[in-house]
Amino acid sequence: MSKTILISGGSRGIGRATAVLASRKGWDVAFTYRADAEAARQTVGEVEALGGKTLAIQGDAALEADVLRTFDAAYDAFGRLDAVVVNAGIVGPALPLADMSVERLERMFDTNILGAVLFAREAARRLPDAADGGAIVFVSSAAARLGSPFEYVDYAASKGAIDTLTLGLSKELAGQSIRVNAVRPGLIETEIHASGGQPDRAQRLGHNVPMQRPGSAEEVAEAIVWLCSDEASYCTGALLDVAGGR
Repeated sequence: MSKTILISGGSRGIGRATAVLASRKGWDVAFTYRADAEAARQTVGEVEALGGKTLAIQGDAALEADVLRTFDAAYDAFGRLDAVVVNAGIVGPALPLADMSVERLERMFDTNILGAVLFAREAARRLPDAADGGAIVFVSSAAARLGSPFEYVDYAASKGAIDTLTLGLSKELAGQSIRVNAVRPGLIETEIHASGGQPDRAQRLGHNVPMQRPGSAEEVAEAIVWLCSDEASYCTGALLDVAGGR
């Protein structure tokens, strides 16, 4: 069955891979991006090359007005939403907590927690319009259980909040046939490592993973799209690790 999906942070990395995979399945795809218009255009091009219908929406996931505008635009374009993927997130340069500024912490928690909660809140308000309920998938991180000491404890803490949000919201929405799950990627080869000042991090640390390699954005996307699909119809409140055994 064809579906419509909205992805926050869909222009790069895991978000882009999810958009492309969903389009391969014949789904209509809307996604947000904050600032990189060229990356958004490339994602649109990939989806359209597959014959898919897509919409790129510029906005800041941590601003309520932008989140409301995003959902309005997706509904205007597609008429309904079946699945929402809460993916937008950031990481900062590797530092111990004692050296982190309050400006960094505020930006981290505004984007990774407040932004995710706002996106999920709007999904909870609108997905009941779908005839068969719907699905919300959060992109958390294995960092939530590993802690990321001396590197990204603030990022890890923000993803721990996402895990808790997944568990609570899944119970709130189960009676409305809305499934809520999270995927927890491990060491994945994406641009997020460069944004944290370590572009080679995934390859450098890949040998520490039990599977002896970093994962790919496409491997994470497979889990996300499955959780959005009818094949995961009895799955809610799950925290699915895609971490190579780490």
